[in-house]
Amino acid sequence: MFTYVSLGASDLKRSAVFYDAVLGALSIARCDTGGEAGWDDWIGWGTYEKGSARELALWVCRPIDGNSASSGNGAMVALRASTWDAVDRFHAAALTHGGRSEGAPGLRPQYSADFYAAYVRDPDGNKLAAVCRGFTTPQSTP
Repeated sequence: MFTYVSLGASDLKRSAVFYDAVLGALSIARCDTGGEAGWDDWIGWGTYEKGSARELALWVCRPIDGNSASSGNGAMVALRASTWDAVDRFHAAALTHGGRSEGAPGLRPQYSADFYAAYVRDPDGNKLAAVCRGFTTPQSTP
C-alpha cells in the first residue's frame, strides 16, 4: 500500500544516530540515494532503488516549509519485527539514543493473543512501534 513514510526532523544528525540504532535493531538498513541531487535534507531506511522506481522506505527530513519539525497527534508508524527479541532491542535502542518509551515491550492481548509490541517516540516526538506477530511465547535463540 505504501511507497514511503516521511517524518519531520529538526536535527538530521541526531535523527540519523537514533534511526540507525532503532531500525538497525529490526535489521532495516539505511537507503543509498547514490549521490542523487536533492537529498541533502533527507535520510531514509528501507528500500530505495533505481531512482525511487522501487521504494519502500521511512524517511526523516527537515520540513520543506522551513518551520520546526512537529509530531502528529494520533500519528504513528508501526514497523514489522521478526522476533520478540527484535522488539526488545528496538525499544532499548530508542531509549539509549534519545527516544522515550510510550509502552514497554510486551504482549497486547487487547489487540490479539500474538501481538507483541513496543512503542517509542523519537527525539522529535514522532511515535513509532515495533510489532511481532505469530508467537504467543518467546522464541528460543540458537
